[in-house]
Amino acid sequence: MRELIDLNKEELRKSRKDLSHLPEQKETDKNKNLESKDFFGGKVIIITGASSGIGRAMAINFASKGANVVLAARKLDRLNRVGEIIASFGGNALIVPTDVSVHRDCYFLIDKTLEKYGKIDILINNAGISMRASFLDVDIDVLQRVMNTNFWGTVYCTRHALRHLIVSKGSLVSISSICGITPLPGRTGYAASKHALDGFIDTIRVEQIPNKLHVLSVHAGFTSSNIRNRALNRYGNEQRETPRNEEKMMSAEKVANEVAKALTKRKRDITLTRDGKLIVWLYKRLPAVADKILYKEMAKEVNSPI
Repeated sequence: MRELIDLNKEELRKSRKDLSHLPEQKETDKNKNLESKDFFGGKVIIITGASSGIGRAMAINFASKGANVVLAARKLDRLNRVGEIIASFGGNALIVPTDVSVHRDCYFLIDKTLEKYGKIDILINNAGISMRASFLDVDIDVLQRVMNTNFWGTVYCTRHALRHLIVSKGSLVSISSICGITPLPGRTGYAASKHALDGFIDTIRVEQIPNKLHVLSVHAGFTSSNIRNRALNRYGNEQRETPRNEEKMMSAEKVANEVAKALTKRKRDITLTRDGKLIVWLYKRLPAVADKILYKEMAKEVNSPI
């Protein structure tokens, strides 16, 4: 039966106009998966922060769809574990240990990708660290560390990849946050880095209109990952515990699926989670009300710094 369907596929296409009275086939999950494989198959995708959380989930997701993924992060042992998972189902992964806060590392990442594959189709700037402290109490160098990773890491990688993305008619992606749009009490450095990131990425989108470069901003809400465990406290040490209920958050795998869909549709931006969409809507229309909601919500955290 399979062979018969294949043989008659061209005939079916030619007679399409004669079937116009019939209802269109509904899009099923199987159809979506086939479309995703057609889109991602053979593409070269660099993912920073690929050793855990959203980055890890995206790497496995895209590799399962036939993409050649380049895994970048600081911790080689964790990168190797992700690479082993990808290899277990026949996927392709290139591992490049990278600290995105170091300019030379970012150049090396792009150079090694081009050396291996000769092109870059998608750059996903995902690497990031958070912080949790009142601005009155936090050491200033904590804010600098957050900015160096979240903002400058994106600038460095984008700088060296941009011309190649233009050639491939590819996609530039930033994994931002709801707090790239709204404030986030107790996380001044993190919010500032995401606001800066949004301004940077949005401006590149406008500059590259003549080149038709696809630029995607992902405003993620609270996601179940280890970013809160690694968040820096007032002294710059990792807090190593999460102050929030991770079970109620969107999973990293769900975020990866949403990013994949946005890439296939070449969307401009997406905002994730119901609560995230609600607070953004409120902040744009009733900012004073949103400010109070944000304060009360963050003040409820365990050992809240505000």
